[in-house]
Amino acid sequence: MKKTLKILMMTGILMALASGCSQAARKQAKSDPFVEDLIKKMTLEEKVGQMTQITLEVISKRQDDRVVKLDPAKLREAIVKYHVGSILNCGGSANTFENWQEVITAIQDVATKETRLKVPVIYGIDSIHGANYIVGATLFPQNFAISATGNVDLVSQASAITAMETRAAGIPWNFNPVLDMSRNPLWPRFWENYGEDPYISSVMAYAYIRAQQGDDMAVPDKVAACMKHYLGYSFPLTGKDRTPAWIPERMLREIFVPPFAAGARAGVATVMVNSSEINGIPVHSYKYALDDLLRGELGFDGFIVSDWADIDNLFNREKIASSQREAVKIAVMAGVDMSMVPYDYSFYNHLVDLVNKGEVPMSRIDQAVRNILKVKKQLGLFTNAYPDKTARKNFATSEATKVNLQAAQECITLLKNANHVLPLAKDKKVLVTGPTANLLSVLNGGWTITWQGDREDLYPAEKDTVLEAVQKLIGKDQVAYVEGTAFDKDINTAAAVEAARQADVVIACIGEKTYCETPGNINDLTLDEAQLNLVAQLAATGKPVVLVLLEGRPRIIRPVVDQAGAIVMAYLPGMEGGTAIASVLFGDINPSGKLPFTYPKYTGDLTLYDCKNSEKYDPQWGFGHGLSYTTFGYANLKLSQKTIGKAGTVAVSVDVVNTGKIVGKEIVQLYLRDRVRSVTPPQRQLKRFTKIDLKPGETKTVQFELTTEDLSFIGRENTRIVEPGDFDVMVANLKETLTLK
Repeated sequence: MKKTLKILMMTGILMALASGCSQAARKQAKSDPFVEDLIKKMTLEEKVGQMTQITLEVISKRQDDRVVKLDPAKLREAIVKYHVGSILNCGGSANTFENWQEVITAIQDVATKETRLKVPVIYGIDSIHGANYIVGATLFPQNFAISATGNVDLVSQASAITAMETRAAGIPWNFNPVLDMSRNPLWPRFWENYGEDPYISSVMAYAYIRAQQGDDMAVPDKVAACMKHYLGYSFPLTGKDRTPAWIPERMLREIFVPPFAAGARAGVATVMVNSSEINGIPVHSYKYALDDLLRGELGFDGFIVSDWADIDNLFNREKIASSQREAVKIAVMAGVDMSMVPYDYSFYNHLVDLVNKGEVPMSRIDQAVRNILKVKKQLGLFTNAYPDKTARKNFATSEATKVNLQAAQECITLLKNANHVLPLAKDKKVLVTGPTANLLSVLNGGWTITWQGDREDLYPAEKDTVLEAVQKLIGKDQVAYVEGTAFDKDINTAAAVEAARQADVVIACIGEKTYCETPGNINDLTLDEAQLNLVAQLAATGKPVVLVLLEGRPRIIRPVVDQAGAIVMAYLPGMEGGTAIASVLFGDINPSGKLPFTYPKYTGDLTLYDCKNSEKYDPQWGFGHGLSYTTFGYANLKLSQKTIGKAGTVAVSVDVVNTGKIVGKEIVQLYLRDRVRSVTPPQRQLKRFTKIDLKPGETKTVQFELTTEDLSFIGRENTRIVEPGDFDVMVANLKETLTLK
């Protein structure tokens, strides 16, 4: 066995930096005179009210599909009687910009004018891929799609626009980014994350949070971010939402902790807790995870909010508490600062009683309230809690739409292109068919206008479906449309096949209807038989078939892969997705996305890219796969030195040349492989990536820097270590050896 060199902490330099910064910030926050003075003035009831979060439905009623109306009596009951410190949600569907400003203004009027201490409310919303609960907002590709762009600057731009549009409506708190790992494709929240790799997820997490919050959350275009769902939520044994995960500590620290460590390093203001359990322990009750690990090792310094009704679920579902009251005690003592109750005041009543009877110490209440008030102050709410009446000019601008279109175009991933079927000539007669061809909802997925994203009637008529975008690009006279199938049943497949015979090429749009969370649970990863049958029959006509996949997870399509001439993964590309797809299919845009997850070939083989040497990696398409209409060559992989020491660094350079005839963008990825170590090594691990654009014949030299941290892993004692030895540094088909002394 090789000699082991221990390094700083469980996630190395990344977490060491996070911990150092956050511990300093925590000391400063604890001594904040404003916050401390306010806490001294507060009664127990006022403190517990700050820890209570209710949903908008408690104090409002829906006037129509785009407007909610507050109930003044219920609003005053919540804020004046129960001292509620936070409100969330949209009331059922997206509201107009003007309605949101009216709602937030009315809420803050009561909080800052009718209460004793005038503490403002912090309003929270799920702006998951843009400000999706504000009518007309810029709605970007979902996280797994924007991750496929390999363009970190695009992630930052999309995040900044989301923050600006959310805050413009008066909402200062966003329940995003989702930093669970997409490592079980059955899981219905697969698409909300940045993929299966912890390095990509960490890079995207850091960029997103920094762009959301900036250096000053009080400015009018920033919000408090909320990383979620801490911790291990995304790897349930069954693949079903909110079901138990069994994750050994080594795996937890190696795979699932790093994105949250990056979020802590970025200074994220809030954390939302995993609804379910790890290894038999519901995370809302897990003091080690919420306090020792999150606040201690990772250095998180904001406040922790529960997920929807999940403190009550410790009693109702998980059965680790004998009553609702005991569940409140367990969660608060474990480290939860704010309860997303969300429909009543049970949490408030129970917690007041628990403190009065000495079962929860006032010191714990004070710490929770301190954490909450600190974020409210950082947001500038004590200075001005109201929406900016001039902010409409910052909402849904043409510049934001351009960024959105670029993100949609760059995420699209070309999986197959036999005999250069793509790009299509614009003079071709085209049949467009399939259940995802003429819907906007399938471009966006859940968290779009409504929770499930399935109210097609509420989508903006001015945005284009795939069919409409193709018609606009090449002319309606060139395009026939036959639906073919619904998602799971035949409609007029025979008519689609007949239309295919009259066309030059078929664009078959297949995939999933929109869903979110538990309603998206499935028992079989294979795509619906009706859709596979449609593709098979279309291919049997002998006409080239181009598959466009619009789906929130990689549904298995093995039976028709060989029958398709070209296959395009469009993910959930957002509101500009139709236009982006058409521009790629007809060559106005050269595709440049790469899969941020493994696309499986079989339902019984869900092996991931960073598998062990004892495993066979045989996916339909591997992690990092993505074709282009041009070709790229790699050469001259060089290391600045062949050996490094315990605290060393090494520069890596590689030449990339566009060997084709058109301009293209390429995501350059660097992988490492530890040849021998005390815990079995993965076959490869991504350590760096960047995106470049190249003209035909142009060569660029890409440079990366690796540190000893990149050679580390979680050892047998569940701490991060490095071991001397040889490592393979791999870029494309090139490989060099690096030795750690």
